Amino acid sequence: MREIQAEIRAIERDKALCAEANFTGRGEAIDLIEFKVIARVEGLLLARGQAKELTALKQYAERVKKRLEEIDENLFERLRADIRSGNCMGAELRRQIAEYVGGGPREKGWDVAKSYFSPQSLRNKTWPDVGYDSLDAFINGLLLIEGAPEETKEREPEMVFYQPTPARVILELIEKAELKKEDVFYDLGSGLGQVSMLVSLLSGARAKGVEFEPAYCDYARRCARELNLSQVEFINIDAREADYSEGMVFFMYTPFEGELLREVLEKLKGESRKRAIRVCTYGPCTLRVSLQAWLRRVDQNGNQAHGLAIFRSA
Repeated sequence: MREIQAEIRAIERDKALCAEANFTGRGEAIDLIEFKVIARVEGLLLARGQAKELTALKQYAERVKKRLEEIDENLFERLRADIRSGNCMGAELRRQIAEYVGGGPREKGWDVAKSYFSPQSLRNKTWPDVGYDSLDAFINGLLLIEGAPEETKEREPEMVFYQPTPARVILELIEKAELKKEDVFYDLGSGLGQVSMLVSLLSGARAKGVEFEPAYCDYARRCARELNLSQVEFINIDAREADYSEGMVFFMYTPFEGELLREVLEKLKGESRKRAIRVCTYGPCTLRVSLQAWLRRVDQNGNQAHGLAIFRSA
């Protein structure tokens, strides 16, 4: 108990953690309290009879954790207000991201991402560790307004469970797909909406998220309204039935596979006959997309298992 108390006190006395710019260090301290300190206390509560002392120790840890979280909450609310007023987008938002998480140490997937992984992926741990880090924690804290909703609609067998796109991949997408204000961007299987919102904020492009799950779509709409993102739209529809006539850039983080993926690719092929389009992929669907004769791969990521792939219509 003395060791645990000393750990909490050391975090409480570390003034550097209270500096707003120290987002990564503060996140590490919050994770330490939640996943090590509090978890350890709860284990002792189950094993020992010192309920009063251990409960007080847990409450102490929770108070310290809450004070650190309030710093982040105030930071995000200030930045959201700037986004709503139009003063924090494009180059300015890039500068803010770099200030708070640029160059920060990477953190491993499961501990950092527990607040936004889908319940199924957490239970089964069937998805590989794709390197979530403090950048993801920052982007999710900024764009998402509350805990993610539960799914309400049964997926078809070829629909893949929801998994958030790593933020570093979104930033790479914006840069390497050369997204511009004149583009119309589609995220197929948009989930909670982070990709579409961040793409629009940083590039100025109109962004449309296509999402099968109505609860996710409603949630993403609320997040976009909260930030006054008039250039972002979320459409609750099966990707096979969506209207892509405005689309110029399409992104898929393996939202589906098999015959369903084939049908969606056929729809995009039809659009490519009318105008030049770009198709960007991440995850296992890249192999299938790379076999399409009507697409030419233009990125330099080779055959990385978890590298962003960018294709242009031939």
